[in-house]
Parts: sequence; C-alpha cells; structure tokens
Amino acid sequence: MARHHNINGNIVPFTAEEEAQRDAEEQAFSDSAFDRAIANLRQERNRKLAETDFHALSDNTMSADMTTYRQNLRDLTNGLSTVEDVNNITWPTKP
Repeated sequence: MARHHNINGNIVPFTAEEEAQRDAEEQAFSDSAFDRAIANLRQERNRKLAETDFHALSDNTMSADMTTYRQNLRDLTNGLSTVEDVNNITWPTKP
C-alpha cells in the first residue's frame, strides 16, 4: 500500500527512498517487540518484588510461602523467547 504525506494541504506520495526508510523503521519496531514486552514484564515483576521486600529484612522471618512466591517472581522470565510467551505468563499468587 502506498504511503502519502500531507504537505501544505497537498497529498504527496512517498518516494521509493521514503518507502524503504519507513519499511525499515517498521521492521525495526517489529523486531524489538520482544525486548519491549520483556522489559514491561520485568518492570511489573520488580514492582511486585519491591512490594514484598520488607519480608526479606534481617529482622523479619520470611515464611516459606513468601520465599516461594518471591523466587517464582524472579524465575518468571526464564525460558521466555516470544512476545506470545510474555503475554501468556501466569503470575504467581501472592500469599
């Protein structure tokens, strides 16, 4: 599908060079989809870990359930290789 610019109210088709540049930009964006998805997942995972950090302080005794929960959060990204994998993760249940 041909792309167009709106230049001063005139619809002007992209040149072949502009089409190639735009195709490259779209491909680069598509190629980085996994990186963006895993970064978002890690951000949420880190937030959930931070919510429970107080359990890991030296003056607290962390329950086995909380230890398991935190370990499951840390292991959440292991083995993920596609955006679909990232989108279909199951978050561990907080005790």
